[in-house]
Amino acid sequence: DRIDDAQSAVVVCADIGVRGGKKIPLKDICDEAVAGTRPGLVEHVVVFKHYSKPEMEGTWDSSRDVDGFEVMAAQRPYCPPVEMDSEDLLFMLYTSGSTGRPKGIAHSTGGYLVYTTVSLKYVFDVHPGDVWACVADCGWITGHSYIVYGPLANGASVVLFESIPTYPNASRYWDLIQKYKVNQFYTAPTAIRALMRYGVEPLKGYDLSSLRLLGTVGEPINPQAWRWYYNEVGKGKAPIMDTYWQTETGGFMLAPMPYRALKPGSATKPFFGIEPALLDPMTGKEVKGNNVHGLLAIKRSWPSMMRTVYGDHSRMTKLYLEQYPGYYFTGDGAVRDHDGYYWITGRIDDVMNVSGHRLGSAEIEHALVQNPAVSEAAVVGCPHPVKGEGIFCYVILNEGAEESDKLIQELKSEVRKSIGPIATPDVILCVPGLPKTRSGKIMRRILRKVASRVYNDMGDTSTLAEPAVVDAIVWKAKALHEEDIRKESFSTHLR
Repeated sequence: DRIDDAQSAVVVCADIGVRGGKKIPLKDICDEAVAGTRPGLVEHVVVFKHYSKPEMEGTWDSSRDVDGFEVMAAQRPYCPPVEMDSEDLLFMLYTSGSTGRPKGIAHSTGGYLVYTTVSLKYVFDVHPGDVWACVADCGWITGHSYIVYGPLANGASVVLFESIPTYPNASRYWDLIQKYKVNQFYTAPTAIRALMRYGVEPLKGYDLSSLRLLGTVGEPINPQAWRWYYNEVGKGKAPIMDTYWQTETGGFMLAPMPYRALKPGSATKPFFGIEPALLDPMTGKEVKGNNVHGLLAIKRSWPSMMRTVYGDHSRMTKLYLEQYPGYYFTGDGAVRDHDGYYWITGRIDDVMNVSGHRLGSAEIEHALVQNPAVSEAAVVGCPHPVKGEGIFCYVILNEGAEESDKLIQELKSEVRKSIGPIATPDVILCVPGLPKTRSGKIMRRILRKVASRVYNDMGDTSTLAEPAVVDAIVWKAKALHEEDIRKESFSTHLR
């Protein structure tokens, strides 16, 4: 779909990738994708051999495929730069929607490059010669903005990371920081929570003194994970840049700055030139002052703002500009506290309406991970015959914690105590993992389908990092459903 949508004449890929010790046949996946495109569209597939293998892997079409390293070797080492207009298309980056329909976010040459360069320089204090490590996927907007364009434009050396943070052991990140003397380290909260499960033992013996700043991206970070990251990794000396932005924004919208105090879990305040606003979801009017909540929007444009959805400009205006005229609508909810700091509460479609009460998934998730047995949680709504919408929780347990009825009741009790009886989970399902994209974002639409007992037709799952996780979740959910049926049948028999 993406190749067709972009009308790509050339596709570039590697022969394989390696993730968690498993080989991913990228060339075979690419061949399958090209075979599904319009005949004659793709003229060449440029293939780069993975450094770990002596020979190229995958099938080879000599009429179409070319060796990437051979092509590069035949080129001049230097060439004059090509002059571009500031509004020329720099790249398209596809994001997955709930329908799976391609959405190619288009960014411009001038505005995007200026904004990513300046935002990285001032938020992360990046200077020429610094060693910068962003361990995101290059194919994600974070990889584009803050692995490729931003750091290189600032003259930094960039560390590229492949695989996952816990393979072959939970010291991968710390070894990387020590080996390359990394100055700024940028990762996702989901990775931090995964490492927390292993405790501080994997950190021992590593020299992390080169770190000046730490960062998080992709989702709000819960205060417990923030403090672990700050105290155990940064040793209380490396401030955490909790950044909020989107594929569509191109760069940071909210982010800490050197002159601002930090608050665990808050992305603090807007970057230079960004004017956020909170909107009343019912009236669309701006909610002024502090100690308020609403829909997060941006009042005015900024240099790295998306220019269009490639080939479908009306889709961009409908999704981002027309819902609340005069604003760019992020699709996220937020709270502005008494100090004017912003706290992202999550996607507005992550809000549940339980017996007429609006509950955010983030606050329930936060209550669940306070239990020492829980490493990570994801909460979605599910159909309920009485309340309209029930609360379905997926939890990942820490190493050594055991699933039991006692633990489930304990978790329900803690949520009830933390938020109130209305927030008591209807279902808590212990799972081995969550369906996440390679950038670490949870694909909640899959969780909502499973919670609604829809076990197939998951839509576009091409961006899933671990597709097998979905099968494991479905198996657990089906088993729970069958157990509920048996209990109901037994209860009916007794009556």
